[in-house]
Amino acid sequence: MTDSTGPASFGRVDEDGTVYVLEGDGERTVGQVPDVPSSDALNFYVRRFQNLETEVGLLEQRIRAGALSPDEARKSIQNVRTSVVGANAVGDLAGLAARLDGLAPLLAEQNEARKAERAKQHEATREAKEGMVAEAEALAAGNDWRGGVNRFRALLDDWKALPRIDRATDDALWHRFSSARTTYTRRRKAQFAEQAAKRDGARAIKEQIIGEARELADSTAWGPTSGAFRDLMSRWKAAGPAPRDVDDALWAEFRGLQDQFFNARAAAQSEQDAEFRGNLEAKEALLTQAEADILPVTDLDKARTAYRAFLDQYNGLGKVPRDSIRGLDNRVRAIEQAVKKAEDDEWKRTDPEARQRAEETVAMLSTEIEKLQAKITKAEARGDKSAVKKAEDSIATYTSWLEQAQATLADFTR
Repeated sequence: MTDSTGPASFGRVDEDGTVYVLEGDGERTVGQVPDVPSSDALNFYVRRFQNLETEVGLLEQRIRAGALSPDEARKSIQNVRTSVVGANAVGDLAGLAARLDGLAPLLAEQNEARKAERAKQHEATREAKEGMVAEAEALAAGNDWRGGVNRFRALLDDWKALPRIDRATDDALWHRFSSARTTYTRRRKAQFAEQAAKRDGARAIKEQIIGEARELADSTAWGPTSGAFRDLMSRWKAAGPAPRDVDDALWAEFRGLQDQFFNARAAAQSEQDAEFRGNLEAKEALLTQAEADILPVTDLDKARTAYRAFLDQYNGLGKVPRDSIRGLDNRVRAIEQAVKKAEDDEWKRTDPEARQRAEETVAMLSTEIEKLQAKITKAEARGDKSAVKKAEDSIATYTSWLEQAQATLADFTR
């Protein structure tokens, strides 16, 4: 019995084994299988239809799952449709073709979705590349000569990993990125070339300084040569760094020459300090005695004589250790200043012009007080208390000034 709804319902078999498939209002010969039961002949062509049906079903699944791009899907549909239309098979071939045609709306929807996704990716890629361009241009304008190289390398790798966008935009962005990288590379090379030139110049200067230091290293003119080495050190610092492969060696050589001189100077000064230590003890003892004899200055003539005798003895002694000079000089200066102050005080006390001015001041103030006392007598006689009070206040002021002037005059009579 034949299924009235299955593929076999779309076919029939003649007595000679010719098999037909029903299409629309007519039928079409699909083949002939002689000398077999009609059911076997029909089933042979039904199985061909079932294979086509399976192929259509698999294609539908792949398209709905998004396993194929719209272009790939259209090509596959066209290939399968070619196999279905006019196939030597028995079944609902028109239905299979309709199923294939029914995929068109889905393909259109998927195509729009892919367009939207591509547009989104395009925008994201554009933003990413614009960000890279901005960073590249900032690097090109900066002076990060070490980190910038690595960063440009990373940016280039990231750029290559991104997909292309529309040609005009992509080319414009790449031009900016490439130009920034070229500008940075050119500036970096120029910077390093300038630095190399400066280092070569510094090397020449330092080699010249070493030559001068070599001539000074054996000098025993300790003071001038110490100053010369200080000048050489200032020039060395101002020269800047030489090439790295020689800078440390140059410094070691220059430092060695410095050490040679200053170590010799230190040894010589140590010997001198030992010789000068006896002079130091003698000068300290002499100073202690002079301080006891002269300070404080109470007799100027005696102090002056003692100070001159002290200086003759003190200057007759030899040199002392360098670190003792300042302390000794301060003590000598204190005695000298005390004597000088006493001389200044004596001059002020015996200055005839100053004495005369003091006497005149006392006489003038005394006269003014006498005049005020006369005014008081007259004011009392006429009963003018206000005038009396005013004159008494003036007398008090003049009396205070008179006492000061008399004290100054007294200093000249001691």
